[in-house]
Amino acid sequence: MALLKKPAAYLFDMDGLLLDTERMFLEAFLTLTDDLGIATEEAKAFFGGLVGTSSKVTTARLHDFLPHQTDVMDFDQRWRLLHQDNVGHGVPTKPYARDVLQAIREAEVPMAVVTSTHGPDAQHHLEKAGILPFFETVCTGNEVTANKPDPEPYLEGARRLGVDPTQCVAFEDSDFGTTAAVRAGCLTVQIPDLRPPNTPLPELGQIVAKDLLHGAVQIGLFEDALT
Repeated sequence: MALLKKPAAYLFDMDGLLLDTERMFLEAFLTLTDDLGIATEEAKAFFGGLVGTSSKVTTARLHDFLPHQTDVMDFDQRWRLLHQDNVGHGVPTKPYARDVLQAIREAEVPMAVVTSTHGPDAQHHLEKAGILPFFETVCTGNEVTANKPDPEPYLEGARRLGVDPTQCVAFEDSDFGTTAAVRAGCLTVQIPDLRPPNTPLPELGQIVAKDLLHGAVQIGLFEDALT
């Protein structure tokens, strides 16, 4: 896959990629599953398989994971409310997120967020973290008919910016998100965050990096701005 020195746009996942919110979501999950007597390692392994999925998929999988007597809808609601309470105290960004976003802004290349999180929550989290103004648009999970790994979210993000998705660079952390971006035709950089144990990365032709700065430098996009 050819490298793009100055792509038409940059498309970013949000949770676990720009924002360190996956760990916050996990902490809330562990609090509630501990109350149900579920072992921490078991809960962590299950959560790892949820990363990158939509809220609909997450709720469906909870039915199979939680003890049979559990009111799944009540659990799901309490989980999300606890997470929102935690987010209210602050939303941390991932390492180098601001540096990379600032470099792209200075290069005058448009940016979009492409996330499975629903609109109001996504806007709130990005604003709370102080990075919402970097983006021309935020494409959220409730604004598309199919969620990741379907390519529609990335196709929609590119469409909103008026660019060809094959001329875009996408940054992702999850396997589902990486699959979606690659299927949309984007040059894709995967920066793994929380993952199920002993699970190899998918081989999709993506570039794998340890963090956002490493990913940006590795594909030669910002060698002047970031060195």
